[in-house]
Amino acid sequence: MRLGSIILFVALCSFTAYYIYEPIPEEIEERWKLMLINSFFRSLSHLADLSELLGLKDYMGVMYFITLAEKIVPVSDEHVKVTEEKFDGVEVVLYQPKHRGTDRRAVIYLHGGGWCLGSSRMSPYDLLARKIVTDLDAVVLSVEYRLAPAHHFPVPYEDVYRVVKHFLQKGVLAQYSVGSGRIAVSGDSAGGNLAAAVSQQLQKEPGQQVQLKAQALIYPVLQALDLNTPSYQQNQDMPILPRTLMVRFWSEYFTTDKALFRAMMANTHNNPESSSLLKFVNWSAFLPETYHRKYNYSAPAVVQGVEGKAAVIDGPSRSFADPRASPLLVPDKALRSLPKAYILTCEYDVLRDDGIMYVTRLRAAGVDVTHEHYDTGFHGALMFTVWPADFLIARRMTDNYITWLKENL
Repeated sequence: MRLGSIILFVALCSFTAYYIYEPIPEEIEERWKLMLINSFFRSLSHLADLSELLGLKDYMGVMYFITLAEKIVPVSDEHVKVTEEKFDGVEVVLYQPKHRGTDRRAVIYLHGGGWCLGSSRMSPYDLLARKIVTDLDAVVLSVEYRLAPAHHFPVPYEDVYRVVKHFLQKGVLAQYSVGSGRIAVSGDSAGGNLAAAVSQQLQKEPGQQVQLKAQALIYPVLQALDLNTPSYQQNQDMPILPRTLMVRFWSEYFTTDKALFRAMMANTHNNPESSSLLKFVNWSAFLPETYHRKYNYSAPAVVQGVEGKAAVIDGPSRSFADPRASPLLVPDKALRSLPKAYILTCEYDVLRDDGIMYVTRLRAAGVDVTHEHYDTGFHGALMFTVWPADFLIARRMTDNYITWLKENL
């Protein structure tokens, strides 16, 4: 009996180790932490697939547990005053220094989560906001925009844009002691997408008196036309954000019809309308040679009017060809007057090339760009500053990001 128990225990340990272990690149620091965290992500993803297959709950509904597990109630402390308000009907969490001040910096922060997950009330975002407030004597406005799939594009974007427009009114800025020339919009992942899109749209507004001073984009997702760039191929199975999950985020942002997901997985979702914009995301032109690796450029396939397929794809394609969803899809002249930019990219991230292509295009348009690339970084790293993860790279990223804000606002 004892021998049987030992064999069972060894078998269980072996299976657990096999399940947790993944071939993560040696260059990544604290690999075992990432393996342990990703085993949770993978387990939840498998459960979500099963739940959707059985018709119990949709995939994103199950994955939302990640958000719930980290949710807190933001409260004031001895240094930071926290209030929950509504700006033009959209929920926001507002962080302010408790002591009096004038001409303060402000950061409008947009959380990540693939437009489907995440919340400004998650512990990592709460901690980041407090650090920005205390280190920069700044006001932080964290936006609780509505999420897909309950609210498809352009609802999340429109929520964010309404908040930014409201906040940039001179009377509102004065209420919070914010200097009109010291405001940045920032976000990570899908939040970086929204921040880039808002920055572009705001400069088009006639009569907009207060403009953004800076945009800070943390491993942003910036285009939906080519989901087969070198970084998508190289990192298709990387932890936290494998290619399948990123493609699912994109498709859920636009529609619940799984036909679009299947087409995007095959990179055959472009039609003649969107194909005319492929020149703006041609990685062979905008990606430095060092990032081409072993991959050769092949333009995504263009779907003509295939019976039964076009009807499913054409509607959403009008969305993913919209620069408010894919900020890379604008001509150079639309980039020239954008505010200075900070763009953080990670080597082991499917979105690496989106960020680097944007760096190339912004610099070519004359925009002041600071690009920080982390050779050992992975998607989502900045948010892992709390137990049990607490990655060293996350602390370095946070410090460098806040230093840039301090020097540029």
